[in-house]
Amino acid sequence: QVHVVESGGGLAQPGGSLKLSCEASGILFNIYTMGWYRRAPGKEREVVAVISRDGSQNYGDSVKGRFTISRDITRNSVYLQMNSLKPEDTAVYYCNAKRRVNAFKEEDYWGQGTQVTVSS
Repeated sequence: QVHVVESGGGLAQPGGSLKLSCEASGILFNIYTMGWYRRAPGKEREVVAVISRDGSQNYGDSVKGRFTISRDITRNSVYLQMNSLKPEDTAVYYCNAKRRVNAFKEEDYWGQGTQVTVSS
């Protein structure tokens, strides 16, 4: 089993910055992506940023150029640096890990979420 915990959410002003952290523990072998997703009030969950085992990254259109995902393999952690925050970034942010069990099956693991509020 994989256990995922997020931290770092809070209140920021428009134009400000926050850094989210995600720590994974448990059976980490064969995790092939980790990423951040968010759900704003009244909206569907959307991808924010995903990083693969080879280091390749993918970002949602709304955060490109403002957010950066990174890894610290020694700490089994993934981070999300959020700059130039906008009120539209207000959401609950979730950390996700995908583990490849075999060639035909994968498992998703989710953190409990951390609230990010951008307001003056």
